[in-house]
Formats: sequence, C-alpha cells, structure tokens
Amino acid sequence: MSTPIFTGSGVAIVTPMNSDGTVNYEEYGRLIDFQIENGTDAIIAAGTTGESATLTVEEHKQVLSFTAEKVNKRVPVIGGAGSNDTATAIDLSKAAQSYGVDALLSVTPYYNKTSQAGLVKHFTTIADTVDIPIILYNVPSRTGCNIQPKTYAELSKHKNIVAAKEANGDISSVVQTRSLCGDDFTIYSGNDEQTVPFMSLGGKGVISVFANVCPREMHEICSYCLDNDFRKAAELNFHYAELMSILFCDVNPIPVKTAMNLIGFNAGECRLPLVPMSQSAYHDLKECLAKYDLIGKYN
Repeated sequence: MSTPIFTGSGVAIVTPMNSDGTVNYEEYGRLIDFQIENGTDAIIAAGTTGESATLTVEEHKQVLSFTAEKVNKRVPVIGGAGSNDTATAIDLSKAAQSYGVDALLSVTPYYNKTSQAGLVKHFTTIADTVDIPIILYNVPSRTGCNIQPKTYAELSKHKNIVAAKEANGDISSVVQTRSLCGDDFTIYSGNDEQTVPFMSLGGKGVISVFANVCPREMHEICSYCLDNDFRKAAELNFHYAELMSILFCDVNPIPVKTAMNLIGFNAGECRLPLVPMSQSAYHDLKECLAKYDLIGKYN
C-alpha cells in the first residue's frame, strides 16, 4: 500500500483579504501558524475556500509560493492548481511544483465540463507534466462534472494520480471507487459531515472547511477514525454537526470567512461576485458560534 500524502485533517484554508481587496499576507501567515499549532495535518491553499476562482493567475501563484515558504515543510502543502482550461492547469501545476508544494489539488473542468473520456485526457495530460502527486477534486455541485468510479480506476493507473477529494455526496460511489482502485488510491472526504463514514470505508481523512474555525476538533475526529474508534469520532462529529452545517448556510466561503472574523481573525470579505451574508443569516451564524464559545476566542 502506498503512503498517503497526509492522513487526518487537511484545512481548505481561506485567503484573507485587506479592505481594498488585496491578499492580506500578514494575516494569512497568522492563519497558517494557527492551523499548524492546533494540529492540522495539511494545508490546502488556493482551493474553492481560498477563492481561487477570483484570484488572478499571478495572485494564485503568489498565494501558493507564500504558503509553501511559510509552512516550510512543517506539514504537507497541497496547492490548488485546477482549471477548466488544461493549459492553464498545467501552468499552475508546474509553478506550484517549482515553489515546493508537496502535492496538487486538481478540480474537474467546470462550465465546459467535458466527458469521462475528456476527464481522463485532461488529468493525465496535467499529470504528465509534473513529478509530484495529484489529488483529483470532484465537486459536481459547483462544476457540473462528476468523476465516475470507473474513471477513477482508469486515472489511478497514472503514477502521479494518487488520491481524490470526493465531494459528490454519494457514499455508494466511494464504496465502488475503493473496490475498483484499492488501497493505493487514497480518498479524502470533501464534506466535513461525511468524514466519519468516509473514513470507516477506508478514507484517510478530510479536506475541511470546518477546520478553519476548529482545527483541533477536526484533527481529533480524524484521529479517532484512524485509531478505529468510530464511536468517539461519531460523538464528536455529532457535537459539532450544527456548526459544520451552518458554515454552508450561504455560498462557500462566505460563512466561514464571516466566522473567522467573528472568532478573532481578520479574514476580510470575499471578492465579488460573492457578497456579505444577510442580517438574519449573520445573526444565526453568530448565535451558533456563541453556543460553542467561539466568539472573540482568538482576539
């Protein structure tokens, strides 16, 4: 069995913004240190939660470079490097490798979507250009494109395609993918609330939004799973289920960046076209955070 890129909780880290909309690297460095100090097992930079869709290519590269340098091999860094344009994905992937990231996160093409044969060609073409592992990112609710288990089996034949972040919400497909691909292909949950069932089926962890707010707690849930103590993992998962859920009461990453601001960080706002939460949703989020004694905890 091959060694996973990481086991446990990988944070899909937010990209904090200044009031003028530029990336706030001072606060970003603080967030990275906060994550590592609280047990996060990997940093996933410039993904969906990191607002990759509204970063320019140059900004995207700068975020990846800064992340790799700041983390400095304390934990694995996975660089978001996907695109609906294969050539752009190759450019980002090669740049990320040059900065010293440990692996890549490559999302399925969005809008133009492509077929299952197109997915195989797209991802293998990217994988041929780099020498580091690739985690495929399947999130059809955002991309309109779903990787089928048989397609995973075909893609897993490439030496650099070693894992998937699965966020299609279909537990049955995880069973099929695990059956077809075996232990050498790692699966990470892409949905916080599904981490325990994923890991009970052999998944190695989660790429988590919740971990932005509660890194220690997400790490502990995964640790219980890795120790085969799924009862304790489920109990902790149930305890935080309300908070996990409310972090998706609006389009990600609007709620989680709002939550980060409320607990004492300076995440700033999201870039347009994402806009602030409604007053009622903001009230509900703040009330939920208060239940968990998180308001102002990190001021």
